[in-house]
Amino acid sequence: MDNDLVLLGIDYARIQSAWEAIRVTGEESQPTSEMAQAAHRLAGAALSIGYTDIGNAARSLENALRSSKAALNFPQLQSLLNTLSQACAEHKLDELYLKQIADYSLNSSGRESLSSSGIIYLVDDDQNQAQLLAAQVSRFGYQVQVFNQLADLRGQLVNGIPTAILMDIVFPEGELAGAEEICSLQADANNQMPVFFISVRDDTAARIQAIRAGGIGYFTKPVDIDALMDEINKLDTHIDPQPYRVMIVDDSEIQAKTNALHLSKAGMETRIITHSTDVLAELDNFRPEIVLLDLYMPDYTGLEIAQMIRQIKAYVGLPIVYLSAETDREKQLSAVGQGGDDFLTKPIKPDTLIAAVTSRIERYRQLQTLMLRDGLTGLFNHTTMREHLMQEINRAGRADQPFALAMLDIDKFKKVNDSYGHATGDKVLRSLAHMLSLRLRQADIIGRYGGEEFIIILPNTTVEEAAALLDNLRKSFAQIVHLAHDAEFRVTFSCGVAGFPQFESAVAISEAADKALYTAKHQGRNQVAAI
Repeated sequence: MDNDLVLLGIDYARIQSAWEAIRVTGEESQPTSEMAQAAHRLAGAALSIGYTDIGNAARSLENALRSSKAALNFPQLQSLLNTLSQACAEHKLDELYLKQIADYSLNSSGRESLSSSGIIYLVDDDQNQAQLLAAQVSRFGYQVQVFNQLADLRGQLVNGIPTAILMDIVFPEGELAGAEEICSLQADANNQMPVFFISVRDDTAARIQAIRAGGIGYFTKPVDIDALMDEINKLDTHIDPQPYRVMIVDDSEIQAKTNALHLSKAGMETRIITHSTDVLAELDNFRPEIVLLDLYMPDYTGLEIAQMIRQIKAYVGLPIVYLSAETDREKQLSAVGQGGDDFLTKPIKPDTLIAAVTSRIERYRQLQTLMLRDGLTGLFNHTTMREHLMQEINRAGRADQPFALAMLDIDKFKKVNDSYGHATGDKVLRSLAHMLSLRLRQADIIGRYGGEEFIIILPNTTVEEAAALLDNLRKSFAQIVHLAHDAEFRVTFSCGVAGFPQFESAVAISEAADKALYTAKHQGRNQVAAI
């Protein structure tokens, strides 16, 4: 199916829906505004991809709607709509739109989904609006289940609380029925339901009722998808944090397993190393957030291992805590002064061990966020990605596995900033960052390389596999509708992919991916090129 035509069909359907609302209710203000916005989007999109008959007809309709200073000229508008309908019928936009809705409904009810992050319930009695928003959210990697009646949500909640609930305010049952229903449901769920309200209403009464219902966010329609995903992403990250990773280096397998068992029961991931010669390899493979290190090892001492770790730039800040039976305080302080951060004496109580590890890793994560990540997107920064690339080359070489490096660049990003402002540009950057984080694997390493450029390391992935994956992401991102004030727009990205072992050094693979990106840009943008 031609995705561009599907998107045109969606805007055409919104024009028809708004016109029907005007004819049935006689109310002009809100439907007329929605109709003009949809006509504006349809005109711009159609003209940009060569459908001039649709674009010109939509532009004429938009101009007529926006020039109406008093009552609408119904005969004139009906004539313009007839012209637009004829142009759209020639390209079968109605058929494409209905097929997209049917495909989406099938996907929501059981077909394989792109989601790797969680489930979102969307409750809205306006079926067209609900499906449009659901399609937008699903492109970020969430499974979205749509309910058009309030009673359907109550029945679904017996299966558990989703990642988030998007709830309309106004329903046939009443002007505040959505908030009132959530109020009732929250009582049964101990106020644990994460709810974002969406509504055409932007008045104090609606907003206060939403707050009383436990709403953690409120978005007016049309929903700003970038702002909504910002909030859902924060919520999802808070709900599902990554477990702490603890490396235990101890030649006593029994003691190591005992400590690992206590930490595992506290929800941590552990890796036991009984031979000091395995430490370097496991640092790259496991990527620990703390090392518990015995002071006395048979081949090399704990002091020597700690100093070796500290000489590797990527692990300068990694917490190293000695865990040993040594009770001499001077020796303990000496050990801490030679690469360690703390000293715990064996045997150690489980609660003490868990508390010590937890506090160290929490602080480590805070420092890592400040030092290693981009402040705007939360992705790894340029310097950190270069270090990860070196580590991945070493790891893939030892394991004899391929990996792919992808470089992405948002097309014509300067035009976004110039047209809509830097704040909107920042929202677009975060939007792409959210999509990459939610749709890619946990093993994939994602960074913002600078400006509007992103970089991804995909372990154990061929160039062909990476190119296919990034092309799917490219198509999804191109269909996201961004909102700036009263304007809606879409953005695309170009991508270049190169692979290991075809290119064996960090410099070579980076230059190859950059060259592929240049090719994608030179060939017209909005595409993926691979070397």
